[in-house]
Amino acid sequence: MIERVLGARRCRKITRFFRQCKVTLLCLVLTIVVLRGTIGAGKFGTPEKDFDEIRSHFYSRKFSDDHLILKQVETATNTSEQNNHTTSDVRKLTIDEGKEDEQPGANKLYSLGPKVSDWDELRANWLRENPNFANFIAPSKPRVLLVTGSSPGPCQNQVGDHFLLKSIKNKIDYCRLHGIEVFYNMALLDAEMAGFWAKLPLIRKLLLSHPEVEFLWWMDSDALFTDMSFGIPWERYKNYNLVMHGWDEMVYDQKNWIGLNTGSFLIRNSQWALDILDAWAPMGPNGNIRTEAGKILTRELKDRPDFEADDQSAMVYLLVTQREKWGDKVYLENSYYLHGYWGILVEGYEEMIKKYRPGLGDHRWPLVTHFVGCKPCGKFADYPVEKCLKHMERAFNFGDNQILQMYGFAHKSLESRSVKRTRNDTTNPLKVKDELGLIHQELKTVN
Repeated sequence: MIERVLGARRCRKITRFFRQCKVTLLCLVLTIVVLRGTIGAGKFGTPEKDFDEIRSHFYSRKFSDDHLILKQVETATNTSEQNNHTTSDVRKLTIDEGKEDEQPGANKLYSLGPKVSDWDELRANWLRENPNFANFIAPSKPRVLLVTGSSPGPCQNQVGDHFLLKSIKNKIDYCRLHGIEVFYNMALLDAEMAGFWAKLPLIRKLLLSHPEVEFLWWMDSDALFTDMSFGIPWERYKNYNLVMHGWDEMVYDQKNWIGLNTGSFLIRNSQWALDILDAWAPMGPNGNIRTEAGKILTRELKDRPDFEADDQSAMVYLLVTQREKWGDKVYLENSYYLHGYWGILVEGYEEMIKKYRPGLGDHRWPLVTHFVGCKPCGKFADYPVEKCLKHMERAFNFGDNQILQMYGFAHKSLESRSVKRTRNDTTNPLKVKDELGLIHQELKTVN
């Protein structure tokens, strides 16, 4: 009937249309089923939320390529920053646990450790039982341990750690030439004895742990060897237990706080050494003890500024007030520079080179140049930083030239890190002798 009303041709078109609609609806249903299984639709339980999920998925895909590019750029930037030493804070790599040691009470006298009263006997027995670890490695040549160090953390300025590297390189060079062992410390053994005083617990520990060592040589990190040829006159000190750079009249007569220097000194492994360390230490603990002790030292010692107790002033005070107990075994050396103040030495290096040769150890060619007050690892110094850095570079190169000459090189100038050749190589290198005779020198002593 419909065919008669509409006509056969139009009826066939309508039938074809409905068939196509069926196919389209079927495809739509299949598409929805597939999408629900692949993008997670249907997890909300209603068609409305399913639709929102599908729309969100397609919307996010629209920006996925741009997002991926931005993410890659961000990752590359972060990686670049992570690989950049100049932007990294190395202080974040280690953990400072803080102070855990028991604080000494107000009425409790500070101690470096349990009292040892028979060390000479214990050490003598140990040396007899261990003949391969002799305390003298040659006649008049004691076994010596040079001890230096720096704080556990990195320096507080950009160049401090580089200077510390140069400083230990300088000390290794000297000690290798003179048969001296080296101990470098970066651990604060006792939190109460920080700063000036950190050396005392370390020295005591090393003396007790190394009975084979006859002399321990303490040297501050801001001190450099500038005479690589000069050897310590050990025979001169055979009757002494402590050798410091200083002057008897300035210490005992004037009570001057700079009458001696504790930045570079020699101490014999002995019961006497342990006893003087015990007597030296009580002014050192952090806090009120050190502050109050500083007031006493300022009042009693000539020209001392008002600041907390330091190890040098405490040693002067100890010798002045207890000379009868300690003085006979203390040698205040001033015939050579076990400590040489940088301010009066560094600008004269060129004149020294013109007039003298290494091996003198005194003002003509100082054994040690000590940069007191420059504080190369700290944030602030007592002198202009640029001046300190320039002079430390000169002192290092002055000493380093004595090492480099053994191999035919020298710094282009005392201010330069670059080197130049000072002699040509030969086909018979074993016939070449270095100018100072250091490369195969025998262990030397100066009497």
